[in-house]
Amino acid sequence: MRLKHIALALLVATALTGCNDTLDTATIDLKTVKNKVEQPLPAKILADMQAKNMPRNSPIMIRILKEEGKLEVWKARADNRFEVIKSYDICAWSGKLGPKVKEGDRQAPEGFYTLTPAHLNPNSKYYLAINTGFPNRYDAANGRSGSNLMIHGACSSSGCYSMTDEQVLEIYAFARDAFRGGQTAVQLQAFPFRMTAENMARHRDNQNFDFWKMIKIGYDNFEVTKRPPEVNVCEKKYVFNQQLTGNGTFAPASACPPMSTPPALVSALTSYEKTYDIAYEKALDKYDGKVWYEPSEAERKAVVADKRKGRELAYAPTGTSLEAGKLMSESEFKELMEKRMAAAHAKSAPANSVLLASAGPTSRSSSAAERMKQDRLPTATTPSTAPAIMSAQGKPAAVPVPAQNPLAYAAAPPVEEAKKPFWKFW
Repeated sequence: MRLKHIALALLVATALTGCNDTLDTATIDLKTVKNKVEQPLPAKILADMQAKNMPRNSPIMIRILKEEGKLEVWKARADNRFEVIKSYDICAWSGKLGPKVKEGDRQAPEGFYTLTPAHLNPNSKYYLAINTGFPNRYDAANGRSGSNLMIHGACSSSGCYSMTDEQVLEIYAFARDAFRGGQTAVQLQAFPFRMTAENMARHRDNQNFDFWKMIKIGYDNFEVTKRPPEVNVCEKKYVFNQQLTGNGTFAPASACPPMSTPPALVSALTSYEKTYDIAYEKALDKYDGKVWYEPSEAERKAVVADKRKGRELAYAPTGTSLEAGKLMSESEFKELMEKRMAAAHAKSAPANSVLLASAGPTSRSSSAAERMKQDRLPTATTPSTAPAIMSAQGKPAAVPVPAQNPLAYAAAPPVEEAKKPFWKFW
């Protein structure tokens, strides 16, 4: 009987799926704010929440999309499905697309992070701040390092996601209200871009593509269920919505334990992937012989240079990768890289050679269908070498969907050590 309810909920969810001063930027006048920690959400947002049937203190989820320069706040409706309540333009983020690897690389984190009330910093020098929780269990297991990676105000970033002070005031209020409603942990999902078939095909030559394929599994689970996935780590890989079938446990550096899934989610993901595969094949044809040039941080700053005029030096907005990047032919890309290498001194030439090797296009002589098969993302029902969805027996891993998403649910503590099977939280 319970599986029937899950299947029905999935069908409903599937049916429903379908700093640059823009309209989605916060409009609070900071001069009127007397207590930034207790500042209520604007009346318009509260009215939107009521129209969307979202209890004021219901759980939230935060999703970051680097390339588009967006930070989205998703909130649970009364039917326990999450929907976007507010989308903000990120004022500044440093580095390029790709995860943070080590201290000082200026990269902003990508992956899945757990935010608790302890991650809120009301005394930040950047007006208000929320610690991203980097490094998480996945980062630690893979030797990644870094500290004090924040979502904060001031519009200046060195590895953080920096908003305007007005924006972070609202984001902070969303989290504060959700925690007061009983939510113990907010999930932060940080992606390089919207993980659509077209975007994945456009970035298929990026050196981070394998990492992105792994976190896309979590992205897909959320798109299908409209509930933040349960996240664990084993074999140094992310695993999403995995239900233990024995006495094993999830350990970041150990083999993944046996796992299973309700058939309802397998069916929903299979349908989702069929649609994705068709779109991905078309995108491969569209981008055949093309390479996406990923801009540097300096190039992103250049496209919004006018916004710095008349502002203090600390104000350092960055444009989006979509604004500063461009699609090039393979020959144009090769010519550009050769010119840069030729202009560089002998000391820097090896580094540029590495850049050309890692960022350049791969051979695309095969058909689009064959390339799609090579690049194809693993599904919940297709055997794959990706540990993120495989069981310890080498069979496709199971991906369960909780039967109910509460308005106040328990989640992993800041150290992100899973202590109970996640389905008991719902």
